[in-house]
Amino acid sequence: MLSTILLSSLEKVLPQEQPISTLVSQPSIFKNETFNFQVAYQSTDHAWLWRGPVTVSIDSPLKEYISVTSVGLVPSNYPCPPGSDEEYFTTMPCLLPDVLEPLDNDCIKIIPNHWKSLWIEVASTNTLPAGTHSITIIFQDASGAEVARETLNLEIIDGLLPKQTLLHTEWFHTDCIANFYNIDVFSERYWELVEAYMQTAATHGINMILTPLFTPPLDTEIGGERLTVQLVDVTVNNDTYSFNFDKLGRWIEAAKRVGIEYFEMSHLFTQWGAFAIPKIMANVNGELTQIFGWNTLAKDPAYKTFLDTFLPQLLQYLESYGLKDKCYFHISDEPSLEHLESYKFALSLVEKHLEGYPIIDALSNLEFYQTGALKLPIPANDHIHPFIEAGVPNLWTYYCCAQTNQVSNRFMALPSFRNRIIGLQLFKYDIVGFLHWGYNFYNTQYSKKAIDPYKITDAGSAFASGDSFLVYPGEDGTICSIRIKVFAEALYDLRAMQLLASLTSKEHVLELMEGTLDAPITFSSYPHDANYLLNFRDTINKEIKKYL
Repeated sequence: MLSTILLSSLEKVLPQEQPISTLVSQPSIFKNETFNFQVAYQSTDHAWLWRGPVTVSIDSPLKEYISVTSVGLVPSNYPCPPGSDEEYFTTMPCLLPDVLEPLDNDCIKIIPNHWKSLWIEVASTNTLPAGTHSITIIFQDASGAEVARETLNLEIIDGLLPKQTLLHTEWFHTDCIANFYNIDVFSERYWELVEAYMQTAATHGINMILTPLFTPPLDTEIGGERLTVQLVDVTVNNDTYSFNFDKLGRWIEAAKRVGIEYFEMSHLFTQWGAFAIPKIMANVNGELTQIFGWNTLAKDPAYKTFLDTFLPQLLQYLESYGLKDKCYFHISDEPSLEHLESYKFALSLVEKHLEGYPIIDALSNLEFYQTGALKLPIPANDHIHPFIEAGVPNLWTYYCCAQTNQVSNRFMALPSFRNRIIGLQLFKYDIVGFLHWGYNFYNTQYSKKAIDPYKITDAGSAFASGDSFLVYPGEDGTICSIRIKVFAEALYDLRAMQLLASLTSKEHVLELMEGTLDAPITFSSYPHDANYLLNFRDTINKEIKKYL
């Protein structure tokens, strides 16, 4: 009565297509690793229209660690950027599988001739019992009769993956939380939701958080502004600045509580060239007033005076939390070569204060590094190889809406192996950090208005669906996407490769990775095949077991 197929996490089930299973015969994970798989289902029997819901249950020794959600479809007006490669599912507006919806009383509705899938997650914990365990998914109709079942055997290896060393940030937009939930910034409800969003981030390998010292000058229309979310209270009295860091302290404590270790201070100058100042609000003569913004050029002496007062006090406060080695700073996001001189000037205003603190920025021109303007550049993954060839140390990478051809990305219309392959690339090239701009950006481009991400997934047809957010808003926190789950799997792959390299050598891991390939893996050349990734990870696990 009901057709079902076991699938790996790397398949995207489209309603009109019967999926082809990619799943190793007996997958394995470590005791502190999360495992995901899917069960696709479909029926051609139109009687399901009135037969009632189907109940889904789990029979497994691992039941207490398992959650089941439904892979829901979301609309995409803009799934594929022009000039992209041919691997996208579609170039036309459509519905795409992405959101992991909680089940309603463990029930699903069968739509005849419509393929859907359940997402089964075995949650990460250090206490998963070692051994091979069956996981059976049982489907029962309204009368209690069984209409389908699928069983997967999962091995829990008696060992732990090493701690994640990759620095990983997905930019955190708290104005979008306040706007969507219609709550006041810094209300108790705001802080509850911020921490819930932080918790989801930390659970999925995001260990660094963008910290809005002042309202971040990101994706904001020139001359426009975003909702004020600055954590630092500023007071101006007789041309003298004073600061209160209580909100910043609450932010730090919330982040540390959920397991986030690193703090990325919001940009000290505007995006795309560092020619102006972020919006900064202050109490002036008892009235909240904007003292800096788009109309203040970076060369205004008043901002130098402000920074000379602010930065020493900020650093003293951060160091009181023991964060001397946990904080990173930004000048301006995505400056191009034409902005090199303005970037250097902005840097000159702060570098004497930030000595010993890493300064990082997303950019793709090697000249910023070669001229000494930036020691820790973050090139996009389609511009990174000149940086690799130049021997730039401690290299990061990122991708966003412009990285559409051949390279890894997380767009909804791309197959999931394009998301997960990044783990192998990060390992091969010893990348120390990964940055993305959109953890929860629920605005249109340039933040002209807020949106509902369940209805608009492309920032108002500005960025291909999947670029601007990884999580959806739920009632009391986040609803995950399959994309955040698959990227987390890439990070587990990275940790497993690092473990095997520590037991053998990096060369041994690379031989396993590339030994059967026609060409070495690069950021733009790799096997376009989910089976390759699944089998490679299986091989890595089997190799590690030899040494445990």
